[in-house]
Amino acid sequence: MPQSDYIPRKLFEILAKTKKSILLLGPRQVGKSTLMAHLNPTMSINLARESTYLEFASNTNELEERLAKLQKGTILIDEIQRLPSLLNTVQALLDEKKNQFRFLLTGSSARKLVRGKANLLPGRVHAFHLGPLTCEELNFEIDIKSALAFGTLPGITTEPDPSEKMLTLKSYAATYLKEEVQAEALTKNIEGFSRFIYVVAAEATRYLDLSKLSSEAMIPRQSAVRYFEILEDTLIVKRCDAFAKSTRRRLVQHPRFFFFDVGVLNGLMSNFIVSLDRIGLLFESFVFNQLNEMASSHNETIRISSYRTENSAEVDFILEENNSITAIEVKASKTVSQQDLRGLKSFEQYIGKPCRSVVLYLGEHQKKIDNVEVLPWLDFFKEWAEKL
Repeated sequence: MPQSDYIPRKLFEILAKTKKSILLLGPRQVGKSTLMAHLNPTMSINLARESTYLEFASNTNELEERLAKLQKGTILIDEIQRLPSLLNTVQALLDEKKNQFRFLLTGSSARKLVRGKANLLPGRVHAFHLGPLTCEELNFEIDIKSALAFGTLPGITTEPDPSEKMLTLKSYAATYLKEEVQAEALTKNIEGFSRFIYVVAAEATRYLDLSKLSSEAMIPRQSAVRYFEILEDTLIVKRCDAFAKSTRRRLVQHPRFFFFDVGVLNGLMSNFIVSLDRIGLLFESFVFNQLNEMASSHNETIRISSYRTENSAEVDFILEENNSITAIEVKASKTVSQQDLRGLKSFEQYIGKPCRSVVLYLGEHQKKIDNVEVLPWLDFFKEWAEKL
């Protein structure tokens, strides 16, 4: 991305103050390398480049040999999950040459590192998450219709031509399948996985039903379980667990799931039209991602779940942070009626303790209906950003 197109990331302020080495995780194309480059590394190593990967894979001493002439410095290693064993060398260097080197590591699969028995360097490296741009990073100047069509990946946001946005987002899935799934041998059945990801996209925002997904993708249910884990491992989809007072009960209820960016979702569906039949699911996805990414950009821990009763009373999101609970209903409309509050009222009775109830909508005015706050969605995030 050209320097003039760079949009400052909120997380940079935290990373710049961090003295220890850093592991920055996030999906492809969210700007991990660009952000790390702004920390002015002394040396950059990109394992996504095949020639570089082969050099390091064939020579266990490659990193030490490259650093031999450096007395000290900051070393950037991109896509560390491609060679998890390299983290053992990083640990040895951090232990043996204290205060000499600082490592900036990026990766697109946290659990792949864990499953590859990678040493995640506890106490030596601070881990952070980077996602698409937040409305705060865009100075709350955001065209919601464009955001619902194309998402907020940095390279997409700075691209002025809508046709180019569409081409890039349509190719995201093909690039992901080739470079992330096939190249890393995450599955041998690339055709089955390809069918599965498109079926998952069609079911996004709904409650996870792996039997249904496996049937529609024409794959065994066991494969569907594994393929969904791959999508989670590579940070493409994120679960939204069912809310329950008991943690054990949460685990047995079906979660909802969301793609990390609505533009990528639309690219998979080859549909960038924010039509009346799609705006609801797109707006819910957008709000879910903004909640997660804004918290991550401030390095804050939150929990987001959804609420549904046997009587079909629902609340889109239950936001838990710092011992407080906010029940959030997302309404892709410029009007809100008493009927839209049914789920919020049900949740208030269920939880049995003080909580904030809000409706985020596309209207322009703040209101209050039966003690429920009705807020323009951007007003809510402006207020929340000040608290984070």
